[in-house]
Amino acid sequence: MIKVAVIGLGRFGTELAKRLGTSGVEVIAIDHSDKLVNEVKDDVAIAVRLNATDELALKSQEIDKVDACVISIGENFEAALLVTVILKKLGVPKIICRAQSEFHAEIFTQIGATEVIQPEVQAGAHLARLLANPHLEDYLQVGDGYTMIELLTPSDFVGKNLTELSLRSKYSVNVVAIRKRNSEEVEKKTGKVYTTDCVPHPDYQIQESDIILIIGTDQNLARLPTKNT
Repeated sequence: MIKVAVIGLGRFGTELAKRLGTSGVEVIAIDHSDKLVNEVKDDVAIAVRLNATDELALKSQEIDKVDACVISIGENFEAALLVTVILKKLGVPKIICRAQSEFHAEIFTQIGATEVIQPEVQAGAHLARLLANPHLEDYLQVGDGYTMIELLTPSDFVGKNLTELSLRSKYSVNVVAIRKRNSEEVEKKTGKVYTTDCVPHPDYQIQESDIILIIGTDQNLARLPTKNT
């Protein structure tokens, strides 16, 4: 079982700890506040109140044996830095730090953080891209310059099958799946608005209500027609 420590139980840390717990991850949730620790104790394997800048206290919870540790001490940058140094010393293989600015992110990286995240910045960028591109239902950056998008069916695609569209040869992108709108009867019975076909047949005829999952480079994805073009 994967073992993850979450240090700092503000809104971000609490949500992360709970979601990891419900996903079957063994979570050690740590904070200096009894109130915050009590809020997550029923959702994680271990919830403990302690001073995370105390190396011995961390070792008492076997932090040196976790697979990853997330530091989300947003209100005390100095404490977050010290905890990062301690975790590095203890040999924690993956140290993920939550930063509130680019400057803080750079410092975390320099002292040994494996990964630095800025949830507010990332959430803002995500929302901005969706608002600026209303033809997108959602998107996920998958690394190495590639993104997977959920594209609302462009008018030019309706009534054509995947072979006729030839998206790979025309745009150098690949269709990963198609989300098909369920009938009202199926939706009422299952509670699901869409059914996902992860291996769509080349002869499948695209419907106006479909959402197409496509992967490619940002440059090639930008060449795709949109719902209104």
